[in-house]
Amino acid sequence: MKRRRILAMSVGTLVLGGLFLASGDPGVTPAGAQNPTSQQQQLRQILDKLDQILAATKSNTGGGEAAKSSGAGTEDNHALRWDQVLPVSQRFVILQAFNSDAVLDKETGLVWEKSPQTTAVSSANVRLTCANKAVGGRKGWRLPSLTELASLVDPSIASPGPTLPPGHPFMAVQSANYWSGSAHAENPALMWGVGFGNGAVLGLSKAFDQRTWCVRSGTNAE
Repeated sequence: MKRRRILAMSVGTLVLGGLFLASGDPGVTPAGAQNPTSQQQQLRQILDKLDQILAATKSNTGGGEAAKSSGAGTEDNHALRWDQVLPVSQRFVILQAFNSDAVLDKETGLVWEKSPQTTAVSSANVRLTCANKAVGGRKGWRLPSLTELASLVDPSIASPGPTLPPGHPFMAVQSANYWSGSAHAENPALMWGVGFGNGAVLGLSKAFDQRTWCVRSGTNAE
């Protein structure tokens, strides 16, 4: 601001001197400073306006800097959404923090076992099976909901499957039925699941053991 004011005053002094020369005055005298002419008064008004403009410019610049420092005006980081469609190379990330035993699905924000359990589990024990797991040295695993489990299905893959996106990083996924944590409201003897042999959503009988694929993060599947 001081630099701008000095520059403005220098310009004003030159203009003032030019006005005196144009009026025939030999220069600025003490008497002339005490009794300014109309031209000098007009120039002073111009300089005052210039100071106001410079002050306003500084105020606006300061506001912009404050907004910049606070992050205003920048794009927000997009939360993970279910409406994203990503190529497989960008969709799945093997997590080193989980000793490479877990995979992040960036389309949904869910973290899956890289190698789901291959042995079948009863419906009575399936939730406890996930709760007791320590995949990659981390606990907190659960049974996925039906929509979460079905989100892994690639419907373009034909039977016998497994119906997963080509190039996925998962291992030991079988072309078999997997439990979800979603109850079958219409028939208490069933529980919803997904058949990765053909990608179908199924009502699975609780009388038969099925595979389980545990997930971490996201909402509860109760």
